[in-house]
Amino acid sequence: MKPSIRKTVFAGVAGLSLAGTVAGCAPSAQQPATQETEPSAAASASAAASATGSSAGSAAGYKDGTYSADGNYKSPNGTETVGVQLTLASGTVSAVEITEHPSNPNTRKFQGQFAGGIADQVVGKSLDEINVSKVAGSSLTSGGFNQAVEAIKAQAL
Repeated sequence: MKPSIRKTVFAGVAGLSLAGTVAGCAPSAQQPATQETEPSAAASASAAASATGSSAGSAAGYKDGTYSADGNYKSPNGTETVGVQLTLASGTVSAVEITEHPSNPNTRKFQGQFAGGIADQVVGKSLDEINVSKVAGSSLTSGGFNQAVEAIKAQAL
């Protein structure tokens, strides 16, 4: 092989290797990179059930009412908690409230942004459709929110 061909092949292989390395560092489509980190798989939901309202069920089998749960997620500052309250009517979210539980100013900022934008993402959607990723610049709070939604689904059955 000629030296110029070897250099071209080497450069091509090195470029592919670099592209693979960079691709491995890129944030996934579901969890965009921010100052927060991935939610912990070991994080547990603490259900604070307050099932109020009608016992009439929806087509999906969820009872109408208002349900609450806390969800946990990992941030660079440790485990964080976010409170979620959903009101269901015929299996559809008609209202959402977020209770912020920040442990530091950075968490306060992200949970506040999340709380300000979550209604646009979930109100009017079926409970089974809800799975948020990044809301108003906050990606990790979504992990705690989604965890709380799973607990609420179990309560509403």
